[in-house]
Amino acid sequence: MKRQFLILDADDTLWENNVYFETAFDQFCEYLAHSSLSPAEIRAVLDEIERVNAKIHGYGCRNFARNLGECLRRLAERDIGEADLTRVAEFAHAILDKPIELIEGVEDTVAELSERHDLTVFTKGDPEEQRLKIERSGLERYFRHAAIVKEKDQAAYEQLAAERSLSRERTWMIGNSPKSDINPALAAGLRAVYVPHPRTWSLEREQLPASHPRLLVIQRIRELTQHF
Repeated sequence: MKRQFLILDADDTLWENNVYFETAFDQFCEYLAHSSLSPAEIRAVLDEIERVNAKIHGYGCRNFARNLGECLRRLAERDIGEADLTRVAEFAHAILDKPIELIEGVEDTVAELSERHDLTVFTKGDPEEQRLKIERSGLERYFRHAAIVKEKDQAAYEQLAAERSLSRERTWMIGNSPKSDINPALAAGLRAVYVPHPRTWSLEREQLPASHPRLLVIQRIRELTQHF
């Protein structure tokens, strides 16, 4: 195979991420102790808050802490003070101290692919948080380039391709998120590999094309070595 340009998502593609946010959300629900709302109903409120605030503040643990605070103010059935806001923020900030847990097969796969292809890690969120994750993952040495953006939309992919002089016919975006990894990459004229993750964040879910000539679907990241 001709040398390809492989762009890999980070969170929930290379390492676990959303599971830690789910744990923080469970802690939040317990602290909120709402008399009638179920966790799913609370999650719907939080999703709407995050959907709006992501456009302003972006992503990451610090922004998640802000969103939990806003959700607490909106749903609490008692007066809320600074101590309450500090407590729910701690649920989110604790995520920063979690170990980087690579998804099964990631390191061997990335190491092998780096010998044959040009690898870029492409992620969104707080630049400081994401940069630290990349460093702590131990995977940085396999990538020729790392890019962190506020949002992974069509324009971001077009800009990355232009800045790196990537041949769109030989460039593949690999990730678990239809919203941020697959659909915008296809819209930008790139190829894409969808690697589903059972705990993908609800706001990253979108309908994928039923079929697409530039889309490959696999079940585990280790399958990449069969195609590249």
